[in-house]
Amino acid sequence: MTRLLIADDSALMRKLLAEIFRAEGDFEIALARNGAEVLDLAATFRPDVVTLDVNMPVMDGLTCLSRLMIEAPCPVVMVSSLTRSAAEATLEALDLGAVDYVAKPEGTVSLSIDRIRPVLVEKVRQAAKVRLRKALRLKERVRHQIGSVENRSPRDAVPVPTVQRPRTSAARPQANAGEPDGLVLIGASTGGPQALETILSGLPEDLPWPVLIAQHMPATFTGIFAQRLDRLCRLAVVEVDRPRPLEPACAYVARGDADMVVARRPSGLIVLPVPASPSFVWHPSVDRLAQSTLQHLGASRLLGVLLTGMGNDGAQSLARIAAEGGRTIAEAEETAVVWGMPGELTRRGGAGQVIPLQDIAAAIIREVMPHAAGQKRP
Repeated sequence: MTRLLIADDSALMRKLLAEIFRAEGDFEIALARNGAEVLDLAATFRPDVVTLDVNMPVMDGLTCLSRLMIEAPCPVVMVSSLTRSAAEATLEALDLGAVDYVAKPEGTVSLSIDRIRPVLVEKVRQAAKVRLRKALRLKERVRHQIGSVENRSPRDAVPVPTVQRPRTSAARPQANAGEPDGLVLIGASTGGPQALETILSGLPEDLPWPVLIAQHMPATFTGIFAQRLDRLCRLAVVEVDRPRPLEPACAYVARGDADMVVARRPSGLIVLPVPASPSFVWHPSVDRLAQSTLQHLGASRLLGVLLTGMGNDGAQSLARIAAEGGRTIAEAEETAVVWGMPGELTRRGGAGQVIPLQDIAAAIIREVMPHAAGQKRP
């Protein structure tokens, strides 16, 4: 049996979520009304996984999560509404150590809860299998053990620095300045936001290839996520909410609940949002992005990177890139929150390199900027 702790200030939401998991037949369930109760139950119930609301009385979800990851680390899935403030809080929760998130259904909850049932159950099951990294919040855990973390807020525990760097006009999407030599395609799902922060913050401001990112995420989240990355990174980062020319030193985040494709115009290559296709299971679709890119560029001009995530999105198309002479990178199992997507690429024989997260930015630089990296590209 999987021990699941459900935390929500709404009695109706607690009841509906509990019914979903009781119907599965293999969950032992405890309920909490606020963050303080979560911390008490973490010590007595010892959950394998927690679903955590953001807005709760007595102790809110972020404060609870911050303390939980220090006092009794366990996998957490955030269950939050689709508001801007909730999206910002959810992204902060991922930085604090949450494994994943599920957006609450809009409208009458009792009538619309079934819409999130399959994805909620799957994400909780996957989260329960996650082994939290031993280094997660290690410094804060040590401080807590010696009694020096009293009154620390979540924002104190995980500062989000802003990269200070000059921004020239060339660092922003603009009119075509010549077609880039190649493109970097990155796909991610569960655990992806933190992984993308790690990689993009390690890339230089003069990266000559544009970076295209398909991160499975709702539309409410992707704009805020792109803004967050833009503050953290030397590259200019934008959400693709309209057609944009592809420029060096820029990263393009696919808009959520849609797909992103590459197209050619008289002025050069562009990237644009398109309605989500039912032919693809996950959105924004990594496979659809890669397939559209291959229509306009040869595989030898592509570098595909597949990061942590459930399922197999991107594996087929990146394996094709590798087979046709392109380069591919799969995140290693040791650092992936869920080794579904990169694992599938590896099993298909399509991973040119299988390397841990902290080494991927350097690998991208070696592939895209061989002279700057001091060595030749294979």
